[in-house]
Amino acid sequence: MKEYAAENIRNVALTGHGSTGKTSLSEAMLFNAKAINRLGRVDDGNTTSDFDPDEVRRSFSVNLSVLPCEWQSNKLNILDTPGYADFVGEVKCGVRAADAAVIVVCGASGVQVGTEYAWIYADEQNLPRLVFINRMERENADFHQTLSQLQGMFGQKCVAFQLPLGAQADFRGVVDLLTMKAYVGEKGEAQEVPEELIEQAASLREKLVEAAAETDDALITKYLEGEDLTEDELRQGLKTGVCQGSLIPVLTGSATKNVAVTLLMDALCSYVPSPADMAVAVKDGESIKADAKGPLAALVFKTTADPYVGRLTYFRVYSGTLKADSQAWNANKGSAERIGPLYLIRGKSQEQVSQVVAGDLGAVAKLAETSTGDTLTTREKSIILPGISFPEPAFSGAVHPKSKADLDKMGSALSRIAEEDPTLRVSRSQDTSETIMSGLGDSHVEVAVEKIRRKFGVDLEMTTPKVPYKETITAGSSAEYTHKKQTGGHGQYARVAIELEPLPRGSGFEFTNRIVGGVVPKQYISSVEKGIVEAMHEGVLARYPLIDMKATLFDGKDHPVDSSDIAFKIAAAAALKKGAQDAHPVLLEPIMNLQVAVPEANTGDVISDLNGKRAKVMGMTPEGTRTVIEAQAPMAEVQHYAADLRSMTQGRGSYSMQFSHYEEVPAHVVQHIIEQAEEKKG
Repeated sequence: MKEYAAENIRNVALTGHGSTGKTSLSEAMLFNAKAINRLGRVDDGNTTSDFDPDEVRRSFSVNLSVLPCEWQSNKLNILDTPGYADFVGEVKCGVRAADAAVIVVCGASGVQVGTEYAWIYADEQNLPRLVFINRMERENADFHQTLSQLQGMFGQKCVAFQLPLGAQADFRGVVDLLTMKAYVGEKGEAQEVPEELIEQAASLREKLVEAAAETDDALITKYLEGEDLTEDELRQGLKTGVCQGSLIPVLTGSATKNVAVTLLMDALCSYVPSPADMAVAVKDGESIKADAKGPLAALVFKTTADPYVGRLTYFRVYSGTLKADSQAWNANKGSAERIGPLYLIRGKSQEQVSQVVAGDLGAVAKLAETSTGDTLTTREKSIILPGISFPEPAFSGAVHPKSKADLDKMGSALSRIAEEDPTLRVSRSQDTSETIMSGLGDSHVEVAVEKIRRKFGVDLEMTTPKVPYKETITAGSSAEYTHKKQTGGHGQYARVAIELEPLPRGSGFEFTNRIVGGVVPKQYISSVEKGIVEAMHEGVLARYPLIDMKATLFDGKDHPVDSSDIAFKIAAAAALKKGAQDAHPVLLEPIMNLQVAVPEANTGDVISDLNGKRAKVMGMTPEGTRTVIEAQAPMAEVQHYAADLRSMTQGRGSYSMQFSHYEEVPAHVVQHIIEQAEEKKG
């Protein structure tokens, strides 16, 4: 593929709800541009975009794909993003690297929750956008109803650029409202507008002309004076409106039938901004232009871990030119990177190039320090581009190796998969000794586990994480224990007497020594403390750790020959167990802070569900059309809250969760937890 200047590049993200045909649309665009010679199908698992085995098996996208093609002397860099909510991190990466978005809507399903989120993500980056009403060949497809939904939700700036010819099984093409020509079939043969549609098309065209005129004072004056605007004036007005965000073209067609897709490609070349039209703000308050001769500034928007190539880093050059076999400066990490061969990526294929110029996308392998969101620049003229904001994980699973060989390789595989996906977090629970993988949903973590098996040959299984219950005492007590053991040589002897007192929640453990007269020699005092601390790891109710208590050593006895450190440790541990049983022990559970944002219509259902999870609702705050519910709930009740909330709100709800404190488990729940602990022990 030849090198294109910034003014001839269009970086466009395909976004929208899952199963609206984004991947099929990208495939049709590649086919029309002759970048591929056959039209793949998602159901057959042979599309250019969905090449990952997980995508083939599931028949939906889980990764961002970069798909360049050439059209009308321009280069279209299509960024095909997943529609499933668990993979929103990939959407954020694609939207960050784009200059415009095509929001794909199903003509039969209309505006869905994924449409709303795609709109929000485009708003976050101030991206100009087009809407493509796809699947017009489907049963129940209705262009006018979907257009009305778009206008009702996003405003009258959503303006029809086309009118479908027929619908459902009879869908055969579109009327272009600008040229007032009909384009029929896969080849888009130009025809006259059917007589029965002329009046409707004329009415919609009048709204289009008015929208174009409103973008420019000279045009609106001419329009209001009753003069006809030329086609060139209309096109310029429409482009201005799209770039300013005051106008959102609504186009339509069928990706799988490849009907009217070329008209969408024409519209991208005509109306969306090129990188040369955009000034990009940098962190010091300045802005930079897409000048190939300017200072280097390239943003890393995606990282993949490949078992053969190693780490593959995808970047967009905002300014300057990145050359193969050169040096670059990672401004975020403050480190130099050696740049090896550069590639243009199309799906899974790679084409080696000598350089990537401002405005274009590329990839480089085996960078040492660089990760997603970092800026590659020069040390002399260091520029930091705004990074990528990712949502916090909402679901956690405990991962365990299936064999000893898997255990040896697990750490490395987990760190590499976390490098690849910034929305994945890997941590080690100190309380349960489990490795926890957290992501945006159960499917997200399941796909990560499958990737680890396929890419790195490490078999992991995922389970629900153990709840880190604790135990504590609620009353004071005293206990003494004498450890006596006689063997052939030296025996073992130690007597320890301790007092136990409860401490306020979160205080931890305190040890004090009240020995007088040397009844326990000084060298054994630390052994007593160690014995108590070690015994606290296993409580007296359900073998969970004891916390928030004070132990005081007030008496004891040693033997001049048989006493030893180990004897005093054993005696202290036994005294603790005995004293804790007499100090009214209770079970504690972790309580989580929840912030749940839901549409107003779902507030009642969500609160009712939280009450059923033993949660305390702390307050509610209206935010536009949504309500933010603040609550505290036991961890044991909300480990699968991501799926529950998605079900209650049809995917429109979101939440975040953080640990708050420990609280006593209600009496009616305690016995069940103790029984579970006994089963595991047995």
